[in-house]
Amino acid sequence: MIGRHPVVYVVSDSVGETAEFVVKAASSQFNGGTADIRRVPYVTDRETIVETVQSAAEEGGLIAFTLVVPHLKKQLMEEAEKKGVPCVDIMGPMLNALSTLYGSEPKGEPGLVHKLDDDYFRKVEAIEFAVKYDDGKDPRGILRADVVLVGVSRTSKTPLSMYLAHKRLKVANVPLVPEVEPPEELFRIPPERCVGLTIDPHQLNNIRRERLKSLGLASGANYASMERILLELEYAEQVIRRVGCPIIDVSNKAVEETASIILDLLKKGGKLV
Repeated sequence: MIGRHPVVYVVSDSVGETAEFVVKAASSQFNGGTADIRRVPYVTDRETIVETVQSAAEEGGLIAFTLVVPHLKKQLMEEAEKKGVPCVDIMGPMLNALSTLYGSEPKGEPGLVHKLDDDYFRKVEAIEFAVKYDDGKDPRGILRADVVLVGVSRTSKTPLSMYLAHKRLKVANVPLVPEVEPPEELFRIPPERCVGLTIDPHQLNNIRRERLKSLGLASGANYASMERILLELEYAEQVIRRVGCPIIDVSNKAVEETASIILDLLKKGGKLV
């Protein structure tokens, strides 16, 4: 191999990046040597396998593979043996060990790790969305959201938004205040994409009083007065009626419980598969 880099064909029924990473890591142990890696991804047929093995044989190369579909793996190993091409199964030993540990056979379905990655990135995107469009910061988020939560202050809009974001839902929330006209975007979305939140006034009074105390403010401030709370709740009910969306009483409900109700509503409305 003096004067040229060794050729390694990376064969996969998915992207092939796992095998490529392993080959690069291994080749770095040989005086920092660099292999000529040729990735052959998304292999689904015997013809591709035969052509790849033939190329590897002609160049005196090696094949490293992460085929998890049983018949493709069998075809590759048989063809490589026939042509005298060294063939390394990257995933096989680990799959065999895990099969014993789990007490079951692997699914043999390519690309599952990327499905997990996609799921993770959707969750991150949803969390970023919830932060960006929290507390009515930008009404444009209303039109892009999977669900919009509306209600007076301290009805768990933000905790609910974050909880639902971890379920990969893009959530915007809008506080309803009598002195502030609700954003017109709220009346442009389908009612089933919006959920109104209400709460028992006495419970809200206690919550707001505790909130003021935690901020070092007088608990008798107008924010926590019963008169103010009743005014806000009445106004919020009027807005929610205008929107025509379902309403949930969050009194004595944990965030998880309210979120479960919202998820059920979305499923019934066809917004969740």
